[in-house]
Amino acid sequence: MRVLLVGAGGVGTAVTRIAARRPFFDRMVVADHDPSRAEAAVAALGAQGVRFRAEHVDAGDEDGVTALLERHGCDVLLNATDPRFVMPLFRAARRAGADYVDMAMSLSRPHAERPYEECGVKLGDEQFARSGEWEEAGALALVGMGVEPGLSDVFARYAADELFDGIEEIGVRDGANLTVDGYAFAPSFSIWTTIEECLNPPVVYEEGRGWFTTEPFSEPEVFDFPEGIGPVECVNVEHEEVLLVPRWIDARRVTFKYGLGREFIDTLRTLRLLGLDRTEPVTVPGGEGPVRVSPRDVVAACLPDPATLGERMRGKTCAGTWVRGVKDGAPREVYLYHVVDNQWSMAEYGCQAVVWQTAVNPVVALELLATGAWSGTGVLGPEAFPAGPFLDLLTAYGSPWGLREQ
Repeated sequence: MRVLLVGAGGVGTAVTRIAARRPFFDRMVVADHDPSRAEAAVAALGAQGVRFRAEHVDAGDEDGVTALLERHGCDVLLNATDPRFVMPLFRAARRAGADYVDMAMSLSRPHAERPYEECGVKLGDEQFARSGEWEEAGALALVGMGVEPGLSDVFARYAADELFDGIEEIGVRDGANLTVDGYAFAPSFSIWTTIEECLNPPVVYEEGRGWFTTEPFSEPEVFDFPEGIGPVECVNVEHEEVLLVPRWIDARRVTFKYGLGREFIDTLRTLRLLGLDRTEPVTVPGGEGPVRVSPRDVVAACLPDPATLGERMRGKTCAGTWVRGVKDGAPREVYLYHVVDNQWSMAEYGCQAVVWQTAVNPVVALELLATGAWSGTGVLGPEAFPAGPFLDLLTAYGSPWGLREQ
């Protein structure tokens, strides 16, 4: 397998460090708009970097990405950029005849008149609309294959196949007790993506009603996370699992709730109040005349790069899927989860916990595709594949998952 990895930020760099320990691929081309980032990711691998090569590419340049895939004869494109670049990379992979894996999906657009009641363009709609092209070509686009979405969807598939006869609700629940020394506000993941998913109308799925939206941060609940993290207030957030799970798994209700904390929610609301969540450029004075900048890009530039925070971070992060239903005629409720301790991920890989946890899952998926344990055509989510091989291989990577009866 020859892989083109686009994006050498925190998650992309973690991908290289995890993949370098595995033999399933022949070459990984690491490409970024900033050549120094790609070069640094490869250089950091030392003797393990012989199968890696750094390249420059603009993720928004569909022609350039297509040419890079063809030049290196890559079989698959792994997208480790933010969701703005999903569609050009998705299209470039199809043009080059490569398979495609990402950790998010194409962006949504709220309903023009009823944003907090009805869906407009949903996450992934643009990709699923082109599934027929991929099927006809015998090619695969595996979408939403990070940790959330990704591992959370694998957990849902495992629960449906192994743990339940019927499912009432599948609810992804994400929480952490991470702190960052020296910063009052320092998100552990891309603030651009965080703003997108937290301030868009959350989507809920219900049998008979389909997908619908609610107000941001709706339906607060306190969820008790395992391995010492403890109770965290979680709220509804727009997320890909709600759009993926019902396509392959029968459940009467599907939700995603994120443990954000009151201070984080208040900060996001302030950003929206001030218009700093906007992506459309505004004109501001510059030293050489007016310049056009995106307010959200300015916010991201003013905050520390999450990839650099590992030495200052303390605590654990937990991604998991809560499932309620019936087994053998009796009610059952479980939480399938994956916890990463920042101290462990820094010591073992030099990567902070959140980016490492995101990165390990697409690497596992690539290995399953390379060995043929997973195969398919069209635009598919993780739920479309058997969960057992994935969970076994994740454990073999040295990062086991857990199951708690509720």
